[in-house]
Amino acid sequence: MAKLEYVEPEQADPITKKIYEDAEARFEMVLNVFKITGHAPEMARDMWQIFFVILQEGPELDWYTKELLILKSTKMGDCLYCVTQHEVVAERVGVTPEKQADIVGFEYRNSPHYTDNERAILDLCQHVVLNPEKIPADVWEGVKKHYDDGQIVEIVATIGAYLQVSKFGDALGVELEPVWHGHQPILFAAEAPTSAAAQHHFEEFLAQAPAE
Repeated sequence: MAKLEYVEPEQADPITKKIYEDAEARFEMVLNVFKITGHAPEMARDMWQIFFVILQEGPELDWYTKELLILKSTKMGDCLYCVTQHEVVAERVGVTPEKQADIVGFEYRNSPHYTDNERAILDLCQHVVLNPEKIPADVWEGVKKHYDDGQIVEIVATIGAYLQVSKFGDALGVELEPVWHGHQPILFAAEAPTSAAAQHHFEEFLAQAPAE
């Protein structure tokens, strides 16, 4: 259950209404994670700008590649909210369910669905999530072999942004919108959540699936 009330569009001030318009244009709906930031309009305006930049082509990195990073980082963070939504978004931009499933753990390293450059940044993502101050030199070498400095900045910024928003949403108990309840899990089906809280949320999510 959300820790704060959602600010619905009819309750929103002008700044928040503009955020909602931008969000709806990008996501076809105003997600609950946007609604909960309606309590702090000016902060929300600046906070969400980076995500509007990430969730599009470029400027340095294509959206497809960024979705791989989003799925990897939020799955490692046990964020059901982010993972569920981005399984759908990732498929829309061309990441097949089979490829998504192989992002879990280290499966991507031997998966025929992944290229060497994608493996390199997913290795980097693993270290950014777990131990960013001790990323091995060979991991950096692998990334620099395929990406220039501008692209690397965008890679790390994407990982960092989604670690932040996943923890933000989980801390405030942001709930998945009903539209996602019929979605068949991919990443969490391949590997169950590790934390007790995430496991509880996942079980609740599965329980809400419509009966066949």
